Amino acid sequence: MLRVADVLRGKGGAVFGIAPEDPVLEAIRLMAERHVGALLVLQGDELKGIVSERDYARKVVLLGRSSAETPVWQIMSSPVITVGRGDSVHACLELMTRHRIRHLPVVDGGAVVGVLSIGDLVKAVIETQRQQIEDLERFIHS
Repeated sequence: MLRVADVLRGKGGAVFGIAPEDPVLEAIRLMAERHVGALLVLQGDELKGIVSERDYARKVVLLGRSSAETPVWQIMSSPVITVGRGDSVHACLELMTRHRIRHLPVVDGGAVVGVLSIGDLVKAVIETQRQQIEDLERFIHS
């Protein structure tokens, strides 16, 4: 069974974050620069929330707020749903579907060790299925 740790090994554990008091404009700039759809909101090492492009669209743009003047904490999603290294990829996908979220921070011993996007998980499932099909085809032909 494919686990979070397996996906993180292939992806790496890069964690991009922003402070709660930073302006939303800085969060959007960092997301664009890092090519990610969400940032963890961190106060030191403590996970306070998560802010996504969706939060920006719904809580800043649609409400006519100022990106430069609105602090991240005012639009972040909190509390954050997290997973551990031992959780299955299928359990993660179920969580994301049930809660309509696209990013899951991975926490180990209270520390954030990575973030998985729905794209990361779908890619891992597809790769695992591709490998299983190849193995079955080799078995059938041998």
